[in-house]
Amino acid sequence: MHRPKRMLVENVAWAHETAARDPGFFSRLAQGQQPQVLWIGCADSRVPAETITHSNPGDLFVHRNIANLVCPADDNTMSVLEYAVRVLKVAHVIVCGHDGCGGVRASLLPPPDGLPHVARRIAPLCALAGRHRTELDAASDLDARVNRLAELNVLEQVRCLRESAIVREAERPPRIHGWIFGLADGHIRVLASGDPDAEHATRGNILMPAEAIA
Repeated sequence: MHRPKRMLVENVAWAHETAARDPGFFSRLAQGQQPQVLWIGCADSRVPAETITHSNPGDLFVHRNIANLVCPADDNTMSVLEYAVRVLKVAHVIVCGHDGCGGVRASLLPPPDGLPHVARRIAPLCALAGRHRTELDAASDLDARVNRLAELNVLEQVRCLRESAIVREAERPPRIHGWIFGLADGHIRVLASGDPDAEHATRGNILMPAEAIA
């Protein structure tokens, strides 16, 4: 049985199990969505938002792309942000990167052959790496550089979101969070807690435990 067919079979099983466990689940789901969180994550297949946060359908409004980038010129990303903030009125926006990110790694290596779209997509990451070249070069190896740049990238996307007119001009601006998912242990590390004042006061210690989330 090929993978898409297996997925359809698993869907039938999931739908039956869910309805048996909670008979009103799909009726509520069909009434509309009211997520409190917009999740901007990497397209990497190992970092599914709902799974790693133990969330249910309807809990998260999700946008994923290579290296979890927020580019003001990208109508795809910005339309998701606009709808989430102005229509769904989410209370939180989470940018979640991850260790071992392939997009981040590509930005530290020569331009990939035969992948012009990827090369254009990661151009902002290449520029970010250039701005932090001294710090990245001091890392012990390529993996360490990749993981550190993934952190710097999340913080950069948090900054871009906080400066976005969509966020700043909202009646109730959402809190912007920056997280990193650890592939090796499954834990999320908090880089930006959603409170810029608190982050400024603790700037020397940007990695906080997940319990610090407000």
